[in-house]
Amino acid sequence: MPTVHVNGLDIYFERAGEGSPLLFISGTGGDLRNKPNQFDGPLARAFDLVSHDQRGLGRSGKPDRPYSMADYADDAAGLMAHLGWDQAHVVGVSFGGMVAQELALRHPARIDRLVLACTSPGGAGGASYPFHEIEHLTGEARAKHLIPISDTRRDAAWATANPETYAQLVALGSADPFAEEPGRRQGAHRQLEARKDHDTWDRLGDIAAPTLIAAGRYDGVALPETQEKMAVRIPGATLRFFEGGHLFMLQDRAAVPAMVEFLSG
Repeated sequence: MPTVHVNGLDIYFERAGEGSPLLFISGTGGDLRNKPNQFDGPLARAFDLVSHDQRGLGRSGKPDRPYSMADYADDAAGLMAHLGWDQAHVVGVSFGGMVAQELALRHPARIDRLVLACTSPGGAGGASYPFHEIEHLTGEARAKHLIPISDTRRDAAWATANPETYAQLVALGSADPFAEEPGRRQGAHRQLEARKDHDTWDRLGDIAAPTLIAAGRYDGVALPETQEKMAVRIPGATLRFFEGGHLFMLQDRAAVPAMVEFLSG
């Protein structure tokens, strides 16, 4: 397996494509064994794409100790160093966008262009939905709770009017084929702990890389008003909204091509 030892643990990663280097940082609970994923879309056709299982998840190490957002950022920087990348584009999605903010602040020289997708800065700028408060929910209960939050159009009336689609979303949101793996629960918990304490708001003005903030118009996890605040705070940032919720990259076919265009600029 392709792994690199950084910051005291083994990080699993995958690589595909050709072109400018691009690091894709996944969201909460991200596991490269779940398909389809970022390697099945336009990014892998346009760039030399690398993505990794973050600490506590997938096939990476799962130390049972507190994680910090700085740890996640330094893991990403260590992976880039291992690849011989002095600089690369970075796309951070949701939790991965939080990590990408820390990466841009802690290792600014390593980022060429930056995409922050459906994410939040925390602090006075606004936090994303508090997943740590619903950690007790699993399976269908968790899926049903999150569907109208992930996309605010999918309320109770919508679920009643679209029973088949709703059932499919519940089934997809309930699936966790790796839930019983050793260390899986504790690693996921440690990620939520770090996520809860994320706060880059007062430092966003120090992000130097050209930045695209991409978001869904109907996202109840990373709120549209929070994206507007980030766009004002990050120097020269571009803000674009797409037709969708927290999963707008899957819902709006224009979203990922717009990211490719920005990164290629």
